Amino acid sequence: MLQPESWTVARLLKWTTDYLGSRGSDSPRLDAEVLLAKSLGCQRIDLYTAFEKVPDEGVRSAFRELVLRRAKGMPVAYLVGFREFYSLPFRVTPDVLIPRPETEFLVIALLDIAKRRSNQASIEICDIGTGSGIVAICVAKHLENACVTAVDLSSAALQVASANVADHGLSDRIELIESDLFKSVPSERRFDFVVSNPPYISSTEMESLAPGVKDYEPRLALESGPRGTEVIEKIVVQSAERLLVGGYLLIEISPMIHDAVFDLIESDGHFELVQTVQDLARLPRVVKAVRK
Repeated sequence: MLQPESWTVARLLKWTTDYLGSRGSDSPRLDAEVLLAKSLGCQRIDLYTAFEKVPDEGVRSAFRELVLRRAKGMPVAYLVGFREFYSLPFRVTPDVLIPRPETEFLVIALLDIAKRRSNQASIEICDIGTGSGIVAICVAKHLENACVTAVDLSSAALQVASANVADHGLSDRIELIESDLFKSVPSERRFDFVVSNPPYISSTEMESLAPGVKDYEPRLALESGPRGTEVIEKIVVQSAERLLVGGYLLIEISPMIHDAVFDLIESDGHFELVQTVQDLARLPRVVKAVRK
């Protein structure tokens, strides 16, 4: 009598890859590996030396639950509770956006400029809409003389950011403030840099986003309003009051609103526009401006 085939690591990965692929995942094998590693409490690379091992029923049960939730559309990052960004691990929950590679261009743009100020005793940076804290933390990690004020309207997001700041040992150089843009930031504070990955999705575009984004990620961090530039317009106006002369404003944008954002900054009159940073697809991704 034939024995039933065992649910080895290899078989679990093969079945799950096929299943998630049939449910619309664009990276079913990666999803399967990340979720199984989470269930086993190991690194994803460890799976490759364990293909013939048979996880116990407790592990398989936990794995099944994760797979079912992924099949319904929940992003893998929320299921496992972390995401890598700029080669660093970060906690994420549905209270914050999932870090995306495009935002690395924002970090790189700031670091490229700030490193020219290595002789400056302290570089004061304000991160508007910090979310999980990824930009503030990456900047502070790579600039020893940086002091970062990280601001967000969401208290739940700031709890995630606080945990990430503590994880990376930066509580002494990153201050978290619950605030609607600069409203609760002490009025006397002035900054060398204002950096932001703000909400820049228009209300119409919001409805066309993939379900995994639209249904699970915080709308507050995504949608700006009918035009997509409403929050950016406020950031430009308020940054003009908070930046030191020669200070930089850096904003991540959607390529769709690049010209509108340029017009906003130019019409404000307090800034000189600098060449926009393009992403790997050669699309405009980060707008840079200098306070005159």
